[in-house]
Amino acid sequence: MAWQQGDQWGQSDNPLQDIFKKFERQFGGGGGGGGPIKGLKTIIALGAIVLFFVSAFYTVAPDEQGVVKRFGEVVRVTNPGPHFRVPILETVYKPQVTKVHPVAIGFRRDPSGRAQVLPREALMLTGDENILQVETVVQYRIQDAKAYLFNVASIEATIKKSSEAAIREVLGKTNVDDALTTGKQQIQAETQANAQAILDSYDAGVEITTVQLKDVSPPKEVVAAFKDVASAKEDRERLIRQAQSYENDIIPRAKGQAAQTVNEAEAFAQARVARAEGEADRFLKQLKEYRRGKNVIRKRIYIETMEEILPKMDKVIIEGSIAGGILPYLPLSPASRVKGNVEK
Repeated sequence: MAWQQGDQWGQSDNPLQDIFKKFERQFGGGGGGGGPIKGLKTIIALGAIVLFFVSAFYTVAPDEQGVVKRFGEVVRVTNPGPHFRVPILETVYKPQVTKVHPVAIGFRRDPSGRAQVLPREALMLTGDENILQVETVVQYRIQDAKAYLFNVASIEATIKKSSEAAIREVLGKTNVDDALTTGKQQIQAETQANAQAILDSYDAGVEITTVQLKDVSPPKEVVAAFKDVASAKEDRERLIRQAQSYENDIIPRAKGQAAQTVNEAEAFAQARVARAEGEADRFLKQLKEYRRGKNVIRKRIYIETMEEILPKMDKVIIEGSIAGGILPYLPLSPASRVKGNVEK
């Protein structure tokens, strides 16, 4: 009966049933009894085969890249999609190559999301020997998955240390005023370039995409001193601007006045010269006429002089018949008296 039943399974049209029967014969001892132990062996064998085939397939996600190692050596790199591997002998690593990974320098986020400053990382020295507290976020992505996984032991720590060294180098050449105000963009760009150069020398397989200075400020212990210095600088700048404004006002005005004075002096000089030349010319003409007729010229000069002098003087006209009876009177000005005596 048992033989007939086995023969029936052997002639079955169900391929899956045939497979189970073959495994049952192989692991169950050929056809006689065996009971539950025989069935358990069959299930274990089938499970092992299914597990082998299932574990041989793996899928690489769209944002990943597969790196396959066999006996400790990288044998291939696979792109997104389904792939096959040899179980046990081959191990697959799937880093996210398109994701941008952040690294914090100088601070860490606590469970509540607040930033906690790490003075050991955050305190940095500037080029003019001032101390600043700098919080930085460096973002990177994987450029070479194989190099990223196996060339550097601790890639994230390496990126953090390299970036920290780069920013310390850049700040060491920057004065505190630039670091606090207009120089941040330049600091970020130089830090990114320097950090990338360090990581490339390690063949780390990563690309620094951005360096962001989240906060650059003086340590809280010296904030008051920094404010005093800043206030003094503002006062200095204000006084300089006032002085420049005064300079811009007074210098053009002084130049204008000087130019006006020079022009007036030149005009006066020209007028005096012209007048002197005219008088000289008139004198020469008079001299020429004088040589021709001395009495006439002398009389003419006398009359012209009187015409010029007499209009400016007070005149008293006395009739000749009474002129002899008038007592002469000589008025004396105060300037002509000396110590109460009249000068004669």
